[in-house]
Amino acid sequence: MKPIVFNNTVLRDGHQSLAATRMTTAQMLPVAPTLDGLGFGALETWGGATIDSCLRYLNENPFDRLDKLKAAAPRTPHMMLLRGQNIVQYTSFPDDVVEAFVRCSAKHGMDIFRIFDALNDPRNLTTAIRTVKAAGKHAQGAICYTTSPVHTPANLTALADELVALECDSICIKDMAGLLSPRIAYDLVKSIKARHKIPVIVHSHETAGLALASYMAAIDAGADAVDTSITPFANGTGQPDTVRMQAALAGHPRACLYSPKVLFELRQYFEGVAVELAKFMSPANDRVDSDALCYQVPGGMLSNFRTQLVEMKMTDRFNEVMAEIPVVREALGWIPLVTPTSQIVGTQAMLNVKFGRWKNLAQASIDIALGKYGRPPGVVSPEVLALARKQSGQDLVTCRPADLLAPRMPKLREELAAKGLAVTDENAVLFAMFPRETEVFYKPKPAAAPAPITVTSAAPAAPAAPAAAKPASAGSTPPFAVSTGKTARYSLTVNERRYDATVEILN
Repeated sequence: MKPIVFNNTVLRDGHQSLAATRMTTAQMLPVAPTLDGLGFGALETWGGATIDSCLRYLNENPFDRLDKLKAAAPRTPHMMLLRGQNIVQYTSFPDDVVEAFVRCSAKHGMDIFRIFDALNDPRNLTTAIRTVKAAGKHAQGAICYTTSPVHTPANLTALADELVALECDSICIKDMAGLLSPRIAYDLVKSIKARHKIPVIVHSHETAGLALASYMAAIDAGADAVDTSITPFANGTGQPDTVRMQAALAGHPRACLYSPKVLFELRQYFEGVAVELAKFMSPANDRVDSDALCYQVPGGMLSNFRTQLVEMKMTDRFNEVMAEIPVVREALGWIPLVTPTSQIVGTQAMLNVKFGRWKNLAQASIDIALGKYGRPPGVVSPEVLALARKQSGQDLVTCRPADLLAPRMPKLREELAAKGLAVTDENAVLFAMFPRETEVFYKPKPAAAPAPITVTSAAPAAPAAPAAAKPASAGSTPPFAVSTGKTARYSLTVNERRYDATVEILN
């Protein structure tokens, strides 16, 4: 029996789920060669909320991040999470924008595209899968796992059949809220593997405390890989910790071995990063919460959701909002909760609690009800559908939603030129998804007197980065620790922009 393969998520989903996606490229690069040398099946380094976070909060170009991480970790395949027709945003985009984004990502070094649709509507995956394949890259189709009267094992297995028909190279069972129980994990993997020969990967979160046990069951059923992360960006609302998962497999015929010494050193390094990101982390995200089995909120959303409730001054109504989420989900056709539907349902739940149920229907909720995001897996509440029709003056969309969208790339290039921004496909796709953030990022800064610099925080020096692990192949990874002295990390604010800096302390 082949040893199970671990994919590592610490540079993407790990910090998205536990630190509101605030890890910077500078915090990633020192350990990228070591992660590269451990022999993981893939490193998840991009996609999801990281592109938004780079532009909105970190003053980074997302494609520059990908370039740097690919250069620092060239041996291990890089993996990203792609929201099908939504790309990495919350709305659908025309086919030409999706195609341009995939081509740009492939050009900058992305190897594996994990592609999902929030409604599990295969029509929203076709363009992305086709373009990934045309670029010579790996198209991994994802099944968004959830529980409801319409999400039966038979229906989920049938979705795997459709992904294979779309010529996906592998299938991921994407359990974004940590709902997958061991027995169902075993049966679902076994069923898919019996029908298809392509690899099956299982992705889960420890939100409800089920992930490790479900991984074990999936491994027994023949899963080819599982996703793990590294503490403190693991467990809780994140993926199981790599060391913990490896220990659970001790004595198993499919046990794997990733250097415990190097993993411990990586943990020490990331503990230092967690000190720097402390204000974005919450102890509530670390604990096992069986309530998640009811409200089904994904780990990545919980971390950001708590922050949003603070901003809305609704922290005291957290339990009310959580209780409203299943009500909204059922009314919108039992949609799975994964970006962007998790944010849509969460926002509507907040509105229902704040203003009264269905008194204030968000535009995105209207679009879900009317089929603009795709075909909901269940029946939309007649009350909500009537409100959506009345408020919008529109009727149901029955075709593939993207068929109604006109091509945008020529117009995006014109808009970039009009704003004096470089006309590239990279800029065009970023501008399509995040116009304000992209324009602010590239807007020339006027020459002026030196701006005052305010040190907003000075974290203790992070632990020394671990020595690069020797890869399986000949040669060794380049060292990433400067040998001439100690370092200290600082967080600076310059003209209302935050910068993270590592300063060498010379002897």
